[in-house]
Amino acid sequence: MSEGERLQKFISRSGRASRRQAEELMRAGRVRVNGVVASEMGTRVVPGRDTVEVDGERLTISGTRWFAFHKPTGVLTTRSDPHGGTTVYDVLPDEFGELRYVGRLDRDAYGLILFTNDGDQAHRLQHPSGEVEREYELEVAGTVDATTIRTLLWGVELEDGPAVARDAQLLQAGPVVSTLTLVLTEGRKREVRRMMSAVGHPVLKLGRTRFGPIHLGDLKPGAWRKLDAVELRALGVV
Repeated sequence: MSEGERLQKFISRSGRASRRQAEELMRAGRVRVNGVVASEMGTRVVPGRDTVEVDGERLTISGTRWFAFHKPTGVLTTRSDPHGGTTVYDVLPDEFGELRYVGRLDRDAYGLILFTNDGDQAHRLQHPSGEVEREYELEVAGTVDATTIRTLLWGVELEDGPAVARDAQLLQAGPVVSTLTLVLTEGRKREVRRMMSAVGHPVLKLGRTRFGPIHLGDLKPGAWRKLDAVELRALGVV
């Protein structure tokens, strides 16, 4: 039996990338094992003995970890920003540096983001084929009526294809501002904002309150918590 584990599996377990993404990193020559570029898909490493680096950053395995984080508005969901903007990693403790986020939110949105060092599970939860529900609360311009809700449920045409809400609930229809909840399953870039603009109600305020079975609850902006055993089982990651 060959010693160790496949390099792409090690990279995934470190949280740096999914196995598929790890293979892309290897092909691009961005992965080194003991100082030597490792591009062969059959490369194996022994955790604790071999040194694995991606773009010069040493990877470590510290056991599977999952956290929920309440991203405040004005914070970027990215590892670094060349323009000097505040990122989620600037807000979170240093220990989150080895984790990857699950569920991007744009700068002006707030709400639930998951963090983990399990690259494969992160990829599974985010991929559209998994149809994992994301629930949002939003304020939009104008008076939303029943016809608008039906349109969101039937689907609206966007530039990258039709987008359909799994659920849509009107909370309050005001003369200037309306509030509603929306449940989507694809996670496309700015999908909520684009859908609401398509039906004539630009988003004024947007927050994610749920990702799959995990709820934001009363977690305050900028705060984080470890997922418990019940939540991990509900996510299907244990």
